Amino acid sequence: MKREASSPRPNFEAEAKKIGFDYAYADGEPYWEESARYVFSLAEIEDRLEAATAELNALCLSLVENVVEHDDLMRRLKIPECAFDVIRASWRRRDPSLYGRFDFVYDGKSEPKLLEFNADTPTNLYESSVVQWHWLQSQIARGELPQDADQFNSLHEKLVARIGEIAPSRLLHLCCMSKNAEDAGTTAYLAECAREAGLVTKLLDMSGIGLKHNEFVDPDWRRIEFLFKLYPWEWMFADSFGKSSAVGRTRLVEPPWRMILSNKGALALLWDMAPGHKNLLPCYFEDDPQVERLGAKYARKPIYSREGADIELVDGVCIARGETEGYGREGYVRQAFCPLPVFDGRRPVLGCWLVGDAPAGLGIREDKALITSNRARFAPHAIVG
Repeated sequence: MKREASSPRPNFEAEAKKIGFDYAYADGEPYWEESARYVFSLAEIEDRLEAATAELNALCLSLVENVVEHDDLMRRLKIPECAFDVIRASWRRRDPSLYGRFDFVYDGKSEPKLLEFNADTPTNLYESSVVQWHWLQSQIARGELPQDADQFNSLHEKLVARIGEIAPSRLLHLCCMSKNAEDAGTTAYLAECAREAGLVTKLLDMSGIGLKHNEFVDPDWRRIEFLFKLYPWEWMFADSFGKSSAVGRTRLVEPPWRMILSNKGALALLWDMAPGHKNLLPCYFEDDPQVERLGAKYARKPIYSREGADIELVDGVCIARGETEGYGREGYVRQAFCPLPVFDGRRPVLGCWLVGDAPAGLGIREDKALITSNRARFAPHAIVG
C-alpha cells in the first residue's frame, strides 16, 4: 500500500458533470482528490481487506442472531423498546440487506482493524462504484497506469443484481433528506441501479412519505411496498410514523435488524463475542468496569453518531474532538486508540463495501485531522502487481 502522485485529468470538471458527479466540490472545497492515488498489490486486497470484510460480516450476522433473542442486549444498544418486535420479526424473516461499509484502519503492514460498521445509511457509494472506475479507465488510457491495472470494485454490477434479487415488486420508492447533496446523489445512483435491474423508481424526500390506514404512501397516495431509505433507523423510530405498524408491512432497505449493527455499541458486543480477533480493536461500553483495561489511551465514541461528530481521542488528555453535533445522550463506548497511518500528511480510512453478504469494493477517504470528518476527501485507488 502506498500513496503516490497522480496526474489530474485536464477535463475533470467536464467529466464529473457528464457522469452526474455533482458533489465533486463541497462548500467550495474539493471533495474528490484528483492529484493522488493509493496503490495496492492484489495480495493486500484479497488476503487482507477482502478477507477481513467477509469474516467480519459473518461475525456480525452471528451477533444479530444472539441479540434478537435477548432484550437486555437490545437495551444495552439503546434500541427503543417499540422497535424490539419489529427488529426481531425482520431478522426471523431474514429481510435482505442491500449494502454496508466496514471502515478500517490499515497501513499495508498490519492486519486491518475495524473502526466501525456503517450498516444502515452508508454514503460515498457512487464515488466508490462509478467515479473512481471512470478515473481508472482514464488513467490507463492516458498511460498513467499500466494496462493490467485493476481496482477492488465490482459494486455496480453487484448492486444491480442484488436489487433485482430482493425486490418484492416492480416499483421501488427511494427517499432521503434531499437537500443533502451527497445523500441525494447516493439515492439517485441507487435508483439508476434499480432501473438497470428492470424496476420502476420514484424518488422522494422524507417529507413526502405519508401514512394511510397504517400503510406508508407516496404523495400520490400510492402504497409504498418496497422502500430504500437513506435515513437512520434511530431517527425513524423516534418519529411518530416510525412507530406505526406500517414498518412491518413494508420491505425496507436497510431492514430493521440492521439497527443492531449500525451503532457503536455493536463494536463492544463484537469484542465480547470474539476477544482478540485479529481485525477487531478492544472495545467496551463506558460503564463497563472492563473499560479500565484500555488505560488512558482510547477513542470515546457516542453509541449513535455520524461523520466523526462528538468523538474524542484521548491519550491521557483529550487530543482531538470531532465536531459537536449533540450526540452522546444514549451513552458511549471506548475503543482502543489505533491511530490512522499518515501518507504525505493525509490519514486514510479504508471503507470496504458489502453488497448482500459479498465483499464488493473499496473507497478511501482521507483527512489531515486525527478524526475523519465530513470534510474528508475521497481518493481513488488501483491494484498494480
